[in-house]
Amino acid sequence: MTPQAYDLKWEKLLAMIRTSIGVAVTPLPSYPGELHLAIGRENIPQLAGKFVHAWSFELVQLLANDERVIDGDFKLYYTFAGKEDQLVIVQTSIAEDDLTFPSISASIPAADWYEREVRDLFGIEPVNHPSAERLAVHADWPEKVYAMRRDFNLDTVVPRLDQQFSFKQVKGEGVMEIPVGPIHAGIIEPGHFRFSAVGDKVINLEARLFYAHRGMEKLCEGKTPEQGLLVAERICGACSCAHSTAYCQAVEKISHTSLPPRAEFIRTIALELERLYNHVGDVGNICAGVGFAFGTMYGARLKENILRLNELVFGSRFLRGINIPGGVRRDIDAVNACRINEALEETAREFNEFTAILLSTESFLDRVKKTGILSKQIAADLHAVGPAARASGINRDSRRDHPYAAYRLVSFRVPVYKQGDVLDRVNLRIDESAESIGIIKQALRQLPAGELRTPLNDLAPFSYALGVTESPRGENVHFVMSGSDNTILRHMVRSASYCNWQVLPSTVPGNIVPDFPLINKSFELCYACLDR
Repeated sequence: MTPQAYDLKWEKLLAMIRTSIGVAVTPLPSYPGELHLAIGRENIPQLAGKFVHAWSFELVQLLANDERVIDGDFKLYYTFAGKEDQLVIVQTSIAEDDLTFPSISASIPAADWYEREVRDLFGIEPVNHPSAERLAVHADWPEKVYAMRRDFNLDTVVPRLDQQFSFKQVKGEGVMEIPVGPIHAGIIEPGHFRFSAVGDKVINLEARLFYAHRGMEKLCEGKTPEQGLLVAERICGACSCAHSTAYCQAVEKISHTSLPPRAEFIRTIALELERLYNHVGDVGNICAGVGFAFGTMYGARLKENILRLNELVFGSRFLRGINIPGGVRRDIDAVNACRINEALEETAREFNEFTAILLSTESFLDRVKKTGILSKQIAADLHAVGPAARASGINRDSRRDHPYAAYRLVSFRVPVYKQGDVLDRVNLRIDESAESIGIIKQALRQLPAGELRTPLNDLAPFSYALGVTESPRGENVHFVMSGSDNTILRHMVRSASYCNWQVLPSTVPGNIVPDFPLINKSFELCYACLDR
């Protein structure tokens, strides 16, 4: 799509931008559903403020890219999402001799982590940022070593410094610090949590994450689209299909490749099976946070049944190897369609029995009601996503707001709760599980005949696009830029957990220390999605 081909909604938005900020904004070649713009960096705060505070857009991604091989500059890309299937990517250039840009974190808190990550990994300084603390690298990482610059070799062994973390101390009579992690008793990735408490009551929680930078985005540089897919679907074990779908969407936009209708429906079925096994398993895991062993085992058994169904139908318990740029590798024949329907009926019946017991058990309800409340204001300010946001009154779902795959062709409800406590996050998953079962059944009934894959066209050089999916944890955003030789130049992944880890510490003060495992499990956050 060329700048001359913008539809009416883009023309209206462009007119609003030009009128309200009074500076030059340059439309760039874009894609349906995306508007690409370029603007001077000094005008970013004003434009971002208009998008978020005046026009009700959300800042859903901010990333840097080393484009010195293209035009000698670095670039920043700000993505704003509107309510009417609008994605706006605003590009600004950063000259190598002045590696600074104006921070917007004070007025748009959702920009905080993005700006600090740009500083840590690219050495581009957000001027007037409220925090000087590192984020994506820790205190033992040497100065002026920037892992995401083009000239940094992924095989480099970086010498570590003898530096220690500093934590905010809460002082007062009876205040004690309780350190947890980064190495945990369970088989999970590293993360450190430091509680300040008086007795059992928590008065502050500080979380330290980003312990194991895996270099996955760096690994994608120079890869073919098919090779990049192998990396994308291994970012997170529990959201493999959502990540690979988002990646494929971006590549398909850049290459102007249209999916066959059958592939769109198969992707939808796989994505909802992924949501279903996560949600039923998460409800069981939340039971573990209160020592309700019956619920833990029940949820684990239901999850295992769906994982076995995934392997039987698609050849992978975690739904890997299904997607490929241009379509899917795996078909669903009549026998497997019948197996899915039968498994859904059994899952619905048993899950309803399980949740009826759960929600009538007073000892369970006593632990989850009014526990770990995420306020709607904090959820909105930090762009919380997925079940965590919807349980706090944020009516946002990428399947509905930015439809992809076959979601335009099926009907479903987006449940929204208001209290924002653990109980609402449980109830929301219960409701969404029923909706997922309904979506899968509709997709199976409507599954059209035809091809599974369209051959991928060449990638337009130095083009970029987004893929957005609603994973079980919430909105995933993948930014992909092509190189000059039909390969990937830049791949940036902003996972749902990236947003929701930021809101978790706000939900713990006021609760007791034993509530933390329960609150943490109710968000079901992923460390790996940060340590990409």
